[in-house]
Amino acid sequence: MKFIFVYIVFTNILLFTLMAIDKQKAKLRQWRISEKTLFILAIIGGSIGGILGMYTFRHKTKHLKFTLGFPAIILLQLTAILLFFN
Repeated sequence: MKFIFVYIVFTNILLFTLMAIDKQKAKLRQWRISEKTLFILAIIGGSIGGILGMYTFRHKTKHLKFTLGFPAIILLQLTAILLFFN
């Protein structure tokens, strides 16, 4: 159980950090982190970090696929957790 907690915390911190890096690179018009990578990290457990990063850095907030996608991923993850433990 401790491993799962550490994994979730690490994944969320990673996605939060990548959102900050991607925002900075967008401002500088440099190479960007792909949206696919951001969504994969959200799906594998970093969705809360993605949402926090999105609103903290005001990054991707005008993209419906992010403003609806990250919360939808959280709902799916919570549903899966509830089904697993019931």
